[in-house]
Amino acid sequence: MQTDHTHPTLHPDEIPPGVQEVILPTGERALAYSTGPTAPPPPPTPTVPASQPIPAWAKTTALLAPTVGGGIAVAAVGLSAAAPGLEAASHALLSTGALVAAGGTAAAVAIGRVRARLAAAQREMQRPHITQHVTATGLFGRANGTINHH
Repeated sequence: MQTDHTHPTLHPDEIPPGVQEVILPTGERALAYSTGPTAPPPPPTPTVPASQPIPAWAKTTALLAPTVGGGIAVAAVGLSAAAPGLEAASHALLSTGALVAAGGTAAAVAIGRVRARLAAAQREMQRPHITQHVTATGLFGRANGTINHH
């Protein structure tokens, strides 16, 4: 007597991973675990990376960049507009500097001369003033003299 055992059939989607359907030499179909290398899993579908929050320093820098650039641009325009005045001011400063240098040199020379005169007068006051009067009569006459210390 032959009994027919019917096994429920599974759809290919219902077969768990690592299990495959095989045909036995008798012609029967069976499920078997694979002991060899299995087929590589299908490549993962590309996923969109999770967005990360923008750091505060990046936001600050992004907000300051146009402001700093605008400030530099305004400064450049202002300097170009003020160039003639700045040139005149630089000439005036150069002239003033030359005048101050010449005045300092003249003052140093004047102070040196005044000091030299004061030093000469002080030396003159410290030296004794000696006068001598000598008188003689005739070619071979005797000479008489006086010496005065002041």
